Amino acid sequence: MKAVQFSRFGGPEVLETVERPTPQPGPGEVLVRVRAAGVSYFETLMRRNLYAVTPELPMAPGVEIAGEVEALGEGVDAAFRGARVAVPMFAVGRPGGGYAEYLAVDATSVVLLPDGLSFEHAVALLVPGLTALHLVRRSPPQGRTVLITAAAGGVGSLLLQLARRAGAERVIAVAGGAEKLDAARGLGADLGFDYREPGWAARVREATGGRGADIVYDTVGGAVTRACLEALAPAGELVFGALGRYELTVAELEGIFYRNQSLKGFALLPLLTPEGLRADLAELFGLAAAGALTVTVGGRYRLDQAAEAHRALEERRSTGKIVLMP
Repeated sequence: MKAVQFSRFGGPEVLETVERPTPQPGPGEVLVRVRAAGVSYFETLMRRNLYAVTPELPMAPGVEIAGEVEALGEGVDAAFRGARVAVPMFAVGRPGGGYAEYLAVDATSVVLLPDGLSFEHAVALLVPGLTALHLVRRSPPQGRTVLITAAAGGVGSLLLQLARRAGAERVIAVAGGAEKLDAARGLGADLGFDYREPGWAARVREATGGRGADIVYDTVGGAVTRACLEALAPAGELVFGALGRYELTVAELEGIFYRNQSLKGFALLPLLTPEGLRADLAELFGLAAAGALTVTVGGRYRLDQAAEAHRALEERRSTGKIVLMP
């Protein structure tokens, strides 16, 4: 079978397609024919050795897959054969291996897909969907003005819809470029601002009568976080889940205190439990299958195009989720 790995750290060019033996499912396992594998930003950080944990080399990325069960290991219920499933590998202790044509996984880790939900849409609801769902739960937007960075991305495009469903009074989208802002408006954003234009945070305040946003969901970090503070209302809340990419000074932190604002960290994995994970995915899959949640796939690539998929993600050339289609 074909799989993707990197044997050294560096740019997208270090990703290589290799031939490996097709795995055989062991006791309690199923063999999944991978039909879609998610590409996540943290995998680009791992590839450059900029992630919180340095992976052992060679490293095979990929922690979000969906596909069909082709073979069963000993002790697995025969009803699994041929089932359409998703596997949230990141939540069950599998650090990689999803960029491949086949994967053997524990049968208890698979989640059945409802009719009408495509493999690529299922993958786009794993890390991004769970992140968006828990952001809304951690900081409920009901009756409040919320601002969402990277609003046309995998997380942001789902987050703005879930915030709207949860009763947000106004949803403000921040993204890079007119095309992405148009996409965010099409998903329910009331206002849109280009973070690449100077003074966008001041325009947010102007558009909100000088107050700013009550909640900022920031998954970008860096200089964008600094501008988000300017766009944050007094006593507002900045929810920060940007993989450690922050640049706040002591003076800016002091300003948070003076304005009675709060900075709330967000990490997905500690919030997931085996029972809650299945319920959360069932909720997300059900909404998408019923057409109540629009899932945006911004790029589909073959396995041997994994490097180009990484480039598109790093260069912010896509909207929604990028997937590999083995």
